[in-house]
Amino acid sequence: MTQQLTTGATAPELTLTDHHSNPVRLSELRGQKVIVYFYPKAFTPGCTTEACDFRDNIASLQGLGYTVLGVSGDDLESLQHFAREHRLPYRLLSDPDGRAAQAWGAWGEKIVNGATLVGPLRSTVVVNEEGIVVSAEYNVQADGHVAALRERLTV
Repeated sequence: MTQQLTTGATAPELTLTDHHSNPVRLSELRGQKVIVYFYPKAFTPGCTTEACDFRDNIASLQGLGYTVLGVSGDDLESLQHFAREHRLPYRLLSDPDGRAAQAWGAWGEKIVNGATLVGPLRSTVVVNEEGIVVSAEYNVQADGHVAALRERLTV
């Protein structure tokens, strides 16, 4: 497992390509609050639930001043299809080699269908306008996670 981020840490640079084939750098989002969520694979049940939860809560999150970025190891074509099929109104970023997930602590062992695998972990990191981590959650459950996150962000 990689080192998880903690509150108060500087968020690692994130330089990935979004599903529109545009480069995204976290440092270019300074001055904005950002939610970066890592998910294992597009079109799987839990990942679809989580992506659609972010979609369904995007207006309230944006109303609180947050930009949402979803990150997975999927290729751009898969991300384009996933975003289109589920009408996701935020950017999905491709992390094909898992380097971003590893740098952000969202990489490690997990059990899938009884087998232990190493790969991306469902995780959510909230970064403030200065690039500082204000919340980092790892191995989150897809169901109810976004609602609980939104509730914490409004406090």
